[in-house]
Amino acid sequence: MTVVGGDIVIQVPGSKSIANRALICAALASGESVITNSAPGDDTEAMIDSLMRMGVAIKVNGTTVTVGGGLDLDNSAPVILQTRLGGTTSRFLTALGSLRSGLTTIDGDQALRSRPMAGLHDALSLLGASVHGLGSPGHLPVTVQRGSSWQSRIAIDASTSSQFTSSIMMIAPYFPSGLEIELYGDVISRGYLDMTIAVMRTFGARAEISENVIWIAPSRYQPANYLVEPDATSASYPGGAVAIAGGRVTVSGLTRNSLQRDVEFFDILAQMGCEIRQTVRGIEISRLAGTALRGVDVDMSQISDCVPTLAVIALFADSPTMIRGVGFIRTKESDRIGDLATELRSLGADIEENTDGLTIVPMPLHSASLATHDDHRLAMAFALVGLRVGGVIVTDTEVVAKSWPNYFVDMAKVIDS
Repeated sequence: MTVVGGDIVIQVPGSKSIANRALICAALASGESVITNSAPGDDTEAMIDSLMRMGVAIKVNGTTVTVGGGLDLDNSAPVILQTRLGGTTSRFLTALGSLRSGLTTIDGDQALRSRPMAGLHDALSLLGASVHGLGSPGHLPVTVQRGSSWQSRIAIDASTSSQFTSSIMMIAPYFPSGLEIELYGDVISRGYLDMTIAVMRTFGARAEISENVIWIAPSRYQPANYLVEPDATSASYPGGAVAIAGGRVTVSGLTRNSLQRDVEFFDILAQMGCEIRQTVRGIEISRLAGTALRGVDVDMSQISDCVPTLAVIALFADSPTMIRGVGFIRTKESDRIGDLATELRSLGADIEENTDGLTIVPMPLHSASLATHDDHRLAMAFALVGLRVGGVIVTDTEVVAKSWPNYFVDMAKVIDS
């Protein structure tokens, strides 16, 4: 198989990371907001459904979401929210629920119940919220409620999940004195904190980030019309297809000045031998099938969602690849180090698990069945192996519904079989 050459343009879904941040801000805003190019998929659907259960009027028309705003934080009625497999969704809603007078219970599917939430729950408790776990401590399900007062300063360990910090940042304008957040430890996924600041500002918040300190002034979100960018992580898959099989594809609407740090993945593809160009239509990725695909040594701590994509591409390079700085991804939707390595080894790959990443040495590969471990990122990355290896079966492919329901249909448009 080869990627089609020529004038091929693919549209990837809107960024679910940006869409979920915009939905939280819009729900709290004082009037109607319109979010366009909103992300499809289970995570965003769970967010919208939960906000509606909390009393927010929302209308969905394709990828356009109209949010009535005005979430009644003084409503004392209890609410139970089901966030499916959405880690971001559950964490954002836990923080939002802690602003409410009434009890808010957040739960999810069994796989989500196993993901760590202690950092967020502890931080909300320290700030003054009432937080009560209903199962294993530091995990879902959890019930939250507004306390009697809010603290104005907190220190947060930023070495485990940027989602904990972003969750608190988005509710901080509603604290009487705002909030100062001091980050300690190795700050992972810093780009997501910058993204949160940018979305908050669009909805009228006054927020600043400098080095390891974040300041958020007391205020109220204002309604806005918000256009969600194409998802940069999703763009890594057509980019990966080009790297593996050759050809040329443009990811429509994506630019190098994106709010998403994952656009830096294209710099890695350039190091490996691809040509990357910004055009008026989007980011263009190309590689002649006969040119070498080189291995790389990269710290991916700031773009960790792209690790599965790079690991698969590295199987077809002409030299080893080392991925560093991502030990924390063992607690994502799957163990994105251990599960990723195990499945790729079933193809005959030579992969060493390191403390904070992977070392991949290219080897001859053979057919295998690859399990997705309830992880959409693994499913989408594993599908790329079939571009060069026959007889590869990816199981439970429906997990792509989490972020890109039409993944296989859309990607088939750029593949020439």
